[in-house]
Amino acid sequence: MAHQANYFENLCRVSRAFGTTLKKNELLALIVDTAVEAMNAKAACLFLAGDDPDLYLPAAQKGLSADYPHTVPEKARDHLDELVKKGHLDIFDVAADPRAENRDAKIAEGIASLLVVPVMVHGRPIGVLALYTADRRQFSKTDVAFLTALADQGGIAVDRARLITHIRNNTRLFYDLSAGMNASLDVRQIMTTLTVDLCRVFKAKGVTVQLIDTDGGTLKPVSSSGLHSAFVEEVSGRLEKNVTDAMGGKTVVIQNAASDPGIPDPEVYKMEGIVTVISAPITSGDAVMGVLRLYFADPRDFYDDEILMITAFGHQAGLAIRNATCYIKIENDLKDLQNDIWSHRSWF
Repeated sequence: MAHQANYFENLCRVSRAFGTTLKKNELLALIVDTAVEAMNAKAACLFLAGDDPDLYLPAAQKGLSADYPHTVPEKARDHLDELVKKGHLDIFDVAADPRAENRDAKIAEGIASLLVVPVMVHGRPIGVLALYTADRRQFSKTDVAFLTALADQGGIAVDRARLITHIRNNTRLFYDLSAGMNASLDVRQIMTTLTVDLCRVFKAKGVTVQLIDTDGGTLKPVSSSGLHSAFVEEVSGRLEKNVTDAMGGKTVVIQNAASDPGIPDPEVYKMEGIVTVISAPITSGDAVMGVLRLYFADPRDFYDDEILMITAFGHQAGLAIRNATCYIKIENDLKDLQNDIWSHRSWF
């Protein structure tokens, strides 16, 4: 019972730390420190996926020599499916168990037993937390549960850091793009800025802006980036379901244009190399003025805040168009007023 109480106290200590610091590296270091101290272990190491999600690299460690050779990332990833399925990997004697990688190095390091658990975020593995002991040890269910709880804390730290970075980047992005759109009163220049910048920032294959022709009530392409003109003309000439939904004020995501029932001619999208499409309304007040569309060459999932941001850019585009229109109208009214003044002066 005292052992379990110690585990509980240490988990509380880690949890409290999450409320006092936003620095991911400090939290990850605390997790491995806590694992070593609470479990009376020799060492611990937290491996996380880097830019390549299939390669796990050391992100924080304690108690290991600086030149200790970890398992190569490719081999660590090979065992991950089995690890996730079982929930943990425990090796009583690394010197005798063939599952232990780099056995000679572990023996030289003074490692006798090993316990490994996955680091999970939103149901998917992003790394592993490994505990090393100097004595041969049979790990209990409580030991496994405690190390798993610490690994979960590591996943939370990584996910929170990602979310904070994501929010900061999106805030900066929204400011930069909004400033760029408001730097001109030329509607075509505004739309060109919007399509080019959105294509670059969201790493899209292409972006289009279609506005409603007030004469015929049809959509007309006014700006595009990254796409063949023939494709833009083709898709602009028909009202697909996602487009009509966007004209109704909804932001719509098509995960796979080749299989979506609302796409009448998916071959057009295949030829252009497009898989995922998101369509958002361009609005000003309650009026829908057109449709903003982003096209992606690979399957793409969107965070809720990304969908909200694309929707917001549709509103920004509508506001910019309305401002430019009002400016032109005021400018014309001013010219008419000046002409009237000059014509009345000629009477005297």
